[in-house]
Amino acid sequence: MATDPRFLPRSPFVRLMQTHAISVAGDASVAASLAGSLFFAQPTSAARSDILLYLLLTMAPFAVLSPVMGPILDRFRGGRRIMVIISCLGRAVLCLAMVQFIIQPSPEGLLIYPLAFGVLVLQKTYSIAKAALVPAIVTDSSQLVRANSRLAIVSLVASMVGGAPAFLLQVVFDARFSLAFAVMMFTVATFFAFRIPRTQVVQNATEEKLESEETHQPSVLLAGSAMAVIRVAVGVIVFLSAFTFKDDKIGLAFVLGAYAVGGFIGNAVAPVARKRVREEVILTTCLLSAGALSLLGAIAGGDIVGAALASLAVATASAAGRVGFDSLLQRDGPDAARGRAFARFETRFQLAWVAGALFGIIPFSEDFGLFALGFLLVLAGLSYLTALRSARTAPSRSKLRPQVVDQVWDLTKGRVRSRYKASRTAKRKSDEQ
Repeated sequence: MATDPRFLPRSPFVRLMQTHAISVAGDASVAASLAGSLFFAQPTSAARSDILLYLLLTMAPFAVLSPVMGPILDRFRGGRRIMVIISCLGRAVLCLAMVQFIIQPSPEGLLIYPLAFGVLVLQKTYSIAKAALVPAIVTDSSQLVRANSRLAIVSLVASMVGGAPAFLLQVVFDARFSLAFAVMMFTVATFFAFRIPRTQVVQNATEEKLESEETHQPSVLLAGSAMAVIRVAVGVIVFLSAFTFKDDKIGLAFVLGAYAVGGFIGNAVAPVARKRVREEVILTTCLLSAGALSLLGAIAGGDIVGAALASLAVATASAAGRVGFDSLLQRDGPDAARGRAFARFETRFQLAWVAGALFGIIPFSEDFGLFALGFLLVLAGLSYLTALRSARTAPSRSKLRPQVVDQVWDLTKGRVRSRYKASRTAKRKSDEQ
């Protein structure tokens, strides 16, 4: 019985995956509650104003937290795990407070906005902490991309599983019951988060210098910019579709369904494609294909079919592009503090999503929005291709590629004490040649 898989302890990644699934289900419940009570219940002009303020306020904490979040997560023992616990518990407390004000008239009802803002900030904080935690608990670095892909699929499934009962509770009763369901989800997620093991990454000054040099590799910087554009596209398509089909529930459901299908396709295809082509090819294909299909949706007139086609393309590009970016960051990024690098880029991607959402709430027609989105993606794809070619011919800021350091580190284990010394050994050998 001791060898029966049912009685073996769960791996740290499985515990994180359980926490993530329940947390995402709670987020979906909150989204269903707020959408029904604050978005669909208001006139379109009022909803635009509220969401505009909501998004502008969202950018503020990330501009402040971005420089300090990574060091906090890496230096303190269990810092990433603690942030996951705090974000889950904090959302449970705030949702419990929202239950009291969600159906109250003004002025008491206005308290729902700062509470919802707090939930959103904690949700984004959780995303950053989770992104930094994955490399710390996945011991085999070659499995890192697969782990992130599995978490993305879990997110899609959990969103539907959590959003459906919350929406049903709101329709049958009111938003208080769907928020109570979210409180239960976040409370359970907090319990599971306590079971995630502690992790810690400590660097000295020389290792931090090497990390900075590796993070500024042209391949990493260009891939980060490409992925940021894709995240902008996600923000645009989500909010553009939400306002365009605000009064057409069936149309909105069709577009959101296409988005969910695209997410599944991207997460299923990208890991297979990564074994056959380089990560840069995946990112380029995502940008150009999503742009072309968005332009096709605009030419179709921006109706439900066109919007669904664009949503399918953007969701597929977002999922596949993220797998490609994670793989590239694993290939060329800093090995000493990969969690910090993931957290730094995740923060940028969250801000890019907000920027896209700000564009998506501007009141213009669906076909114009899809045309602008397609033009942006195609332009970004062509620019990415041009920049990659220039980076191959132009002298790099660092002639020492990270994988060379990794090879020397493996060969000199026991004779060097840090990755920084390994880099110096590799550089000396390169100069001798």
